[in-house]
Amino acid sequence: SKQAQLIAMLRRAKGATVDEIAEALEWQRHTVRGAIAGAIKKKLGLAVTSEKDDGRGRIYRIAC
Repeated sequence: SKQAQLIAMLRRAKGATVDEIAEALEWQRHTVRGAIAGAIKKKLGLAVTSEKDDGRGRIYRIAC
């Protein structure tokens, strides 16, 4: 499912940006942000971290 793909992308060591997720899942940027906040953080209770990278922008990861 797309939610499983999203979780897999966030679990990668390098994480994922909103643009990378939007392109891979063919979603709008606001849909990606909503899925991270709603489905991943609230419903599943997974801790998502973000950090700013000069080369890629804001990178999101699921904290292990």
